[in-house]
Amino acid sequence: MDKNYVPRLKKIYKETIAPEMLKEFAYKSSMQIPKLQKIIVSMGVGEALQNKKLLDAAVGTLSQITGQKAVKTKAKKSIANFKIRAGQEIGTKVTLRGAMMYEFFDRLVNVALPRVKDFHGINQNAFDGHGNYSLGIQEQIIFPEIDFDKIEKIAGLNIVIVTSAKTDAEAKAFLSKFGMPFRK
Repeated sequence: MDKNYVPRLKKIYKETIAPEMLKEFAYKSSMQIPKLQKIIVSMGVGEALQNKKLLDAAVGTLSQITGQKAVKTKAKKSIANFKIRAGQEIGTKVTLRGAMMYEFFDRLVNVALPRVKDFHGINQNAFDGHGNYSLGIQEQIIFPEIDFDKIEKIAGLNIVIVTSAKTDAEAKAFLSKFGMPFRK
């Protein structure tokens, strides 16, 4: 990427969203204005125990969606009912920061979410109490980067948007200004 390049959403944040938040919540300092800190995109691949190709396909898919290399995650505990041993690779994740984060968020809100079947908005109660938002997507094919013919299995993914907001109300107002389509 070009060093002088500024993502579209980052420019919008600096020019309009930050001043609006400063006015709306009457912050004493500009450092109190919520910011996007990171976005974590993860995918659990439970079937990877029987078929290792599925985990490699999931890594490739996640890398394609985010534009950054995905890492494989390992099970922390052994769970006998699911035939999982500690240390087995069972998922994949990507942590996005900086320009890549803004680009992914832009594509998520403006391109991918409107492509969901029967979309009526996302749940506004999925905040964790500390200003972070979690979103589950059932099909990775809503992202335009994915070639429908080349995927091995339709899988879901989890997206966690970490903000510096102190409360859920601040975070909801903040994400709404970015165009996050919350359900009414």
